[in-house]
Amino acid sequence: MNILVKKSGPMSTLQDLGRIGYQKHGVLVNGAMDSFSSRLANLLVGNNPEEASLEMTMLGATMQLQEGMIFALTGADLAATIDGQPVPRFRPICVKRDCLLTCGFGKQGCRGYFAVAGGFDVPIIMGSKSTYLRAKIGGFEGRALAEGDVLKVGASSAAMQLFAQRVMQKDVVNSAFATVSWYVPGTFIFGDDVIRVTKGQQYDWFTEESIHDFFNEPYSITLQSDRMGYRLEGTLLQYKEKRELVSEPVIFGSIQVPADGNPIILLADCQTAGGYPKIAQVVCADLPRLVQRQPKTDLYFKQVSLAEAERLYLQQEDFLNKLAEVIKRNLQ
Repeated sequence: MNILVKKSGPMSTLQDLGRIGYQKHGVLVNGAMDSFSSRLANLLVGNNPEEASLEMTMLGATMQLQEGMIFALTGADLAATIDGQPVPRFRPICVKRDCLLTCGFGKQGCRGYFAVAGGFDVPIIMGSKSTYLRAKIGGFEGRALAEGDVLKVGASSAAMQLFAQRVMQKDVVNSAFATVSWYVPGTFIFGDDVIRVTKGQQYDWFTEESIHDFFNEPYSITLQSDRMGYRLEGTLLQYKEKRELVSEPVIFGSIQVPADGNPIILLADCQTAGGYPKIAQVVCADLPRLVQRQPKTDLYFKQVSLAEAERLYLQQEDFLNKLAEVIKRNLQ
């Protein structure tokens, strides 16, 4: 089966959980910005959660789907429709006949995810299908999707094909697609709660006033933001004294502060090393909520301990594992 891209949106790329183990060679991790939503979308169509999904930023793609496909939408609400009918998120969708899936502008959230049963048939490079834009490798020809691209889809399992047959026999309301009455929770990633962080490597380099401001004043996400990082603007942060920092490893969620005092949160496509002092590190459990914030929205930060950050991560993973079991039972 194939998917024909009619319109691509400004930044639609194939991403899985990233290219792990190559940072020491200067190779970026890449991967889905909101890995929770990507994994959830794949679970809903019977795929391994590590399979690639299509990540669409702010404005979604328009795609020609073939009869028999099974897909799921998670993450941002991109107002998806088929033949004018709204397509629900967070549940499997079975295509009854060839149709056009149209995704619009994000009504809620910043990044939507589209997974299809059988996964995307693209090369695995360094253990990943993720698109590495700067190196032009991975994903679909190492780039963002464009009009006219044809995405090859792998074969769905026999179990998923039987599931689709049952769903289409029961759902007689929709003409182009069929779905189920149940859905899984995934909207918690749009909460406006504070973003929790642990102390950064150079936390003690900043003045007491700057540390107070960082945790009490709002910081706005600027338009100069992308998959590499969120540039923030707000109360300027200052060092206690001028010091030189030898470049050291950085990761998704590191919050650097350049000399101008405006923080930068490094994201999925961040470099492997950086030379700016790091005031904080976003906890893994809050990365999905962080990357779903749209530009021009405010962020507030809250400091937690490393032990609390680990507890939050394990809690989220346990939640996803339990969802996986529930989804598996419902797909049978």
